[in-house]
Amino acid sequence: MIEVKGLTKRYGNLVAADNLNFTVKNGEILGFLGPNGAGKSTTMKMMTGFMPSTEGTVLIDNLDIIDDDRKAKKKIGYVPEHPPVYRDMTVTEYLRFVCELKEIPKKERNENISYAIDRLQLQDVKDRLIRNVSKGYRQRVGLAQAIIGRPEILILDEPTVGLDPKQIIEMRELIRELGKDHTIMISSHILFEINQLCDRVIIIDKGKIVAIDSPENLSKRLSTSSRLSLRVIGEKEKIIETIKEIPGVQSVSVEGEIEQGSYDYNVLAGTDYDIRKRLFFDMAKVGYPIIEMKKNELTLEEIFLQLTGLEVESNEKGEKEDE
Repeated sequence: MIEVKGLTKRYGNLVAADNLNFTVKNGEILGFLGPNGAGKSTTMKMMTGFMPSTEGTVLIDNLDIIDDDRKAKKKIGYVPEHPPVYRDMTVTEYLRFVCELKEIPKKERNENISYAIDRLQLQDVKDRLIRNVSKGYRQRVGLAQAIIGRPEILILDEPTVGLDPKQIIEMRELIRELGKDHTIMISSHILFEINQLCDRVIIIDKGKIVAIDSPENLSKRLSTSSRLSLRVIGEKEKIIETIKEIPGVQSVSVEGEIEQGSYDYNVLAGTDYDIRKRLFFDMAKVGYPIIEMKKNELTLEEIFLQLTGLEVESNEKGEKEDE
């Protein structure tokens, strides 16, 4: 659906995007993740034709975003980090204005407006001035304008920035629903959000792609240790001693007593040997039943830290990229 080839953006000696190559598959939700200044917003602006690239091409369903810009742009709905809504218009007036900008035929405008209002759940504010609605509703209006004309692709730059936790959850559900009918590319600083929504993740740092894969595959590929969490009934010291005798075990830590007589343990082991079967039989030999066992993969936060070497930013900051 989208093919990015050698996409580069230079500002003098500064390279904001450096020879980026990736695809966005038809029907998927692709996450675009990176620290502030990594090049996310710059890349999205080039992909939508909002900003010219220094080098490279972007194909939207085999249409060049520059050479076939009118046809290509009709296939894209774009929501920048701060949607440029007109606050002195009502929600309906603004969406009608967007229909005119997108050259939607007059006979189809009411249907498009009703569709956008229904999908983004704007019925309660459709006749209110945009300046008088909450930040959450303004974000919804920004997303509503993107689906006018029913484009096949939605490109969303930080769609939950500045929203409170309840609004973030609501917006996340709206995006998930839109993903049933649209191919979506979404950038976010909220790692949990990307993990919850996206089929694949691109991690970008200093203008370069450092990883492309599903969160699950990234976790498996980057893990150098196997981590287990388990709950066992029995004598704590004897359980720790038994676990440590298993080949490959690197460390054992105790979370604490959760139920009377049972403790939770975190076990770190090498990846060359799956200790779970041995662990089960060794606990059975000493008469200590395992009542819970779970294998833990690297979290997206840990993957992000490992690949970028930066601290994870607070979900509440939502700071604007300085690109």
